[in-house]
Amino acid sequence: MTFFYKTLPIFWMLLKGVLAGPWSAWMPENIAAFEGTCVVIPCRFNYPEELRPSAVHGIWYFNSPYPKNYPPVVYKSRTSIVHESYLGRTRLLGDLNSRNCTLQITRLSPELTGKYYFRGDLGGYNQYTYSEHCNLEIINKPTIVTPPEVVEGSEVELRCMVPDNCPEMKPIVSWTNHEGLAQYSVYGQVEEEGSTWSLISMLKFLPSRENNHQELGCKVNYINTTFEFDAAAILDVKYIPRIVQTNSSAEVIQGSPVVLVCAVDSNPLALISWLREDDVLYEEVGRSLTLRLENVTYLQDGMYSCVAENIYGKENHTLALTVMYAPWKPVVNVSVIAVEGDPVTILCSTQSNPEPIITIFKEKKVMKTVVYSSQLALEFSSVTHEDDGEYWCIAENQFGQSGSAFNLTIEFAPLILPESKCTAARDTVQCICAAKSNPEAVIVFKLPTRNVTVNETDREFVYSQRTGYTITSILTLRGEVDSQLYIVCSARNLYGTKDQQLQFHHSNSLMWAKVGPVGAVVAFAILIAVVCYVSQTRKKKNMNESSSFMQTENPPVIYSGDYKTPGNLEKSEYGRHPGSDRRLLNKREDLGIDYANIDFTKLSTKDSYTLTEELAEYAEIRVK
Repeated sequence: MTFFYKTLPIFWMLLKGVLAGPWSAWMPENIAAFEGTCVVIPCRFNYPEELRPSAVHGIWYFNSPYPKNYPPVVYKSRTSIVHESYLGRTRLLGDLNSRNCTLQITRLSPELTGKYYFRGDLGGYNQYTYSEHCNLEIINKPTIVTPPEVVEGSEVELRCMVPDNCPEMKPIVSWTNHEGLAQYSVYGQVEEEGSTWSLISMLKFLPSRENNHQELGCKVNYINTTFEFDAAAILDVKYIPRIVQTNSSAEVIQGSPVVLVCAVDSNPLALISWLREDDVLYEEVGRSLTLRLENVTYLQDGMYSCVAENIYGKENHTLALTVMYAPWKPVVNVSVIAVEGDPVTILCSTQSNPEPIITIFKEKKVMKTVVYSSQLALEFSSVTHEDDGEYWCIAENQFGQSGSAFNLTIEFAPLILPESKCTAARDTVQCICAAKSNPEAVIVFKLPTRNVTVNETDREFVYSQRTGYTITSILTLRGEVDSQLYIVCSARNLYGTKDQQLQFHHSNSLMWAKVGPVGAVVAFAILIAVVCYVSQTRKKKNMNESSSFMQTENPPVIYSGDYKTPGNLEKSEYGRHPGSDRRLLNKREDLGIDYANIDFTKLSTKDSYTLTEELAEYAEIRVK
């Protein structure tokens, strides 16, 4: 905006009481003007009232008040003799007789900058150089006054001040490079201070961060001249920090390096901080801050924030750093010991990112699997001894696999295994009792008919061996076997007792010993039958078809061992008599054959087609 200054009267208004004392003067201490233009220095002086001079003269000196120093004469009312620097440049605008010493200087140049003194000459010895003086400043640009603080969003006013102390030349003031300002306006006013005048142009606007460091210009022109003076001001706009660049949320693999960058636009510079949760990791004043994390671990997983703050406010940006890693070695709630029949829950847990697939195996058989979970519960409503054993908990994701073994130990009452039995030989009986239990069972052999109880402490008769949860005891008896003899295997631990009568099985040697004579008789009978069959075959030569002769492997043999078995056995303890037991166990008697009887009376009544099974009526072996 451009405007003109209104014409001011050349006479300056002086307030009463300004002049004091008989010899005194008044003029502005400082006054300014543009180079090449003009300036008017207002001046007023006084002298004692008793002096009534017929004429009053005056002299203006430059830079010194004392004539004996021969200072340059700027203006002299008695003559036109002045210093060459002021020839044709100065004239007195005031009336000395009216005590007005106002001086005008034109075509100002830099060398005219300095102090100006006035000396009053009332005739004779009544001459006096006033100590009051005026400092003239020759300038070549206007003054732009900015407020102490320009804050974004708050209206601000810039002032362009132009000296206006020469009525003959009126300045024109305008602003440049201000068109992009928000809500700007320009207006002007005239201000007077110490009898010097200034034309002031004011520019108002709402600053923004985009205006920071923007240059605004003020230009001064004079009508009918080529004079042009300008000045510029750089805006220093203060504003709260703004984060202009930072990382977005990221996923990284454990062990990788991570670089987090936070760039900030702020004025003044902001204190930039990197925080994890509420912990400050790194902070610094500046325009950007880089946080470097080497070999990240799962412990560094979490929310990271960049916070930028200055006295005008703060801003923050939060991102998630997700650290991906393989499952940890699974943790089981301890190796479990349970009693058969109890409910059991086994908890296998791990940690990984992403969540793993967890599987529990037993002997390569999948027991249970869960997908994308940090824990797996294997539940047994009622455990059995078959659930006992080693288990594996395996956790895996795309970054790796980890496993842990654990044991499920079941404590249970004894079980008599199928291999438990007695085997009778010619003069020996060997009984095996195999029991499975946890804790280990104590095995006792009971001979109820003889009121004898034997266990592994009787090492002469009982031998025991252990494999895992199984204990096998072997009882060896020598001597004659009573037909009433039967043996009970009893296994006991703290969870119960199991009794089972052992079945007798004969060894091959004993069988052939007992069946040998009978077999000979049977073989003889078979031979006779074959001879008869051949004889009958020859007699029937005309028969087109020969008859079949069916032969069995062995004739039927009836065994009668007289091993009588009592009714159901009850769990009971029999009293032991060590002396009699040992005598009984050491008694050696040979096993005898009572009889072997074969009836051949029916052979004569059979024809040639009689089956060999019918040839033997019976074979009975009786053991005493």
